[in-house]
Amino acid sequence: MPLRIRIVGLTSLNTPVPCRGSSRRPSGAVPASYEFMVDDEPLEPISLAKAETFVFRARIDAPLRTSFGTMYDRPSVLVRLEDKDGAYGWGEVWCNFPSVGAEHRARLISDVLIPLLFEQSSIQPTETLSFLTQKTHILTIQCGEPGPLAQAIAGLDIAIWDLIARKNGKPLYTLLSNNEVEKVPVYASGINPDESLKTVSDCRKEGYRAFKLKVGFGHEFDFANITRIIEQLSTNETLMLDANQAWSLAEAKDFIGKISDYPIEWLEEPLAADRPEAEWAELSWASPIPLAAGENIRGIEDFSNRISAGHITVIQPDVCKWGGVTGCLQVARKAVKAGKRYCPHYLGGGIGLLASAHILAAAGGDGLLELDINPNPLREGLAIPFPEFKNGHFLLPNSPGLGVEPDFEIVKKYLVANYATASR
Repeated sequence: MPLRIRIVGLTSLNTPVPCRGSSRRPSGAVPASYEFMVDDEPLEPISLAKAETFVFRARIDAPLRTSFGTMYDRPSVLVRLEDKDGAYGWGEVWCNFPSVGAEHRARLISDVLIPLLFEQSSIQPTETLSFLTQKTHILTIQCGEPGPLAQAIAGLDIAIWDLIARKNGKPLYTLLSNNEVEKVPVYASGINPDESLKTVSDCRKEGYRAFKLKVGFGHEFDFANITRIIEQLSTNETLMLDANQAWSLAEAKDFIGKISDYPIEWLEEPLAADRPEAEWAELSWASPIPLAAGENIRGIEDFSNRISAGHITVIQPDVCKWGGVTGCLQVARKAVKAGKRYCPHYLGGGIGLLASAHILAAAGGDGLLELDINPNPLREGLAIPFPEFKNGHFLLPNSPGLGVEPDFEIVKKYLVANYATASR
């Protein structure tokens, strides 16, 4: 019989973000905690010995546009944890906006969080998220930084799970579940509004069959972009839209009215994540298009409330932004159990992408992996050997842990900071 570990006490200790999502699928009450299988044997507690944090920044030729800002470089923060037996694991921390915040998140890890972990003689992988969240609760209030601290904790949680999976000689998704899968379906993400039709055509040639377009640049401009792409879609292709919190309720309803006859798979973050529940509910009732959200939601309790409210169809936590493996797998299983679609949000380096793929494989359901199609040397260079993309699917590594690690010969020119800490 597989061991079932019950994760409890992971409700958000940060200020809740009071939004809801939309759903066209049936939903029901979600329990306060959820059991998930990790293996046939209890996991061995980890005694950490070393920690190292790396900050990378790669300048890009073609900026990535969103409705709220533009990325002119691609930053990444990695953390490497090593236990007293010499086993190690890698994690990644969200740091896209502003990219100058990457160094700050790295210092939060080295100066605040790692000392807390080193104070413990040992720690269970399932306890990392709750332990660090509880320990930094007052600090998040005092400094007003629930986001950066949650992101740093998420990266540490990923590294812990990579370490324990490597130590057990198992690919991470097989440690987390009994699912027998070799690949996960993907969609092309990060499609800029400029030359979007050409980008979709290029992605199609590479084997993509699902595409997500950035919108929020003016209704007429967006509508023209969408129309051109829809007219070129094959019957087996789908289009999703990402507004990045661009609109008011009235603007979102107006936009949806213009595209309501189009076969749109989902509309992502049409409202700001902190808009009242009543606005998300009203929009979901008015929209024939499923709504998606999750990258800007924090905490098991908040996710649970939104899943049970029924306004979000596609649930999208970001493994490097909140929760790590522990939190996001729990959210994913809640979503699937409630009849929702779990599609992990991700736009970063290679370690976080692999963590997202493993969680998707472990969670099951009909979700898609988000794969950024924009050039980013920190995606492939930080995850060697980079998995193959074939016929619209991302092939999962069969080696232990995440199955990849950074190649510093490839990425050393992008390294801008490095912090190391050893236990006493």
